[in-house]
Amino acid sequence: MLVGRAFYRRSPAAVAAELIGCELRVGGIHARVTEVEAYSGPEDSASHARFDRHGRSKTMYGDAGRAYVYLCYGLHHMVNVVAHEDGDAGAVLIRSCELLRGHALVARRRGQVVQRLREAAWLQGPGNVGKGLAIDRSWDGHVLYRAGGLTVHRGDVPSRLRVGRRVGIEFAAPRDRRRRWRFACPQTPYVALPKELRSMARDRVLTNCAAR
Repeated sequence: MLVGRAFYRRSPAAVAAELIGCELRVGGIHARVTEVEAYSGPEDSASHARFDRHGRSKTMYGDAGRAYVYLCYGLHHMVNVVAHEDGDAGAVLIRSCELLRGHALVARRRGQVVQRLREAAWLQGPGNVGKGLAIDRSWDGHVLYRAGGLTVHRGDVPSRLRVGRRVGIEFAAPRDRRRRWRFACPQTPYVALPKELRSMARDRVLTNCAAR
């Protein structure tokens, strides 16, 4: 079942926590979301939304439920889901996925590197998600809640989540570095840096997100 537009019109942290277990589908590939990070509006010093809203990050200020895709270090396309309440900004970075369907396609796109990796690492890390799903800047602004192209579907909902701090944001203010806005599936190898996460009941995580 497609995830509807209303799902995305909430705080990025709440959307991020509930994206775990959902499926990304595009071009014959089905990938279960196993790790994400939430980024809110301009008050979040780790977020692209802190920049000019008319620049690269303008998609984060646009309609919730669209894809936000940017190029990192000129090498990796990062796939994000725009998520925020009306009048705000925010997005959820897809950090890792479990490949469910389309193994031959992903293997061809990843090239010889897949011969050296266990399958759990094929879509581990946000750059590998973009490469495996063949998502580039042309997908920026794409509507995720309508059939066709890249879509998000309901999936298996875990009873617990792993929670921790976001990574690669050393430049951010201390309060933003402390935010526990990285969420992941429990007991699965399809997650990067799992030792930095701690397990929590899903209901408790969602309650905490709603309170922010």
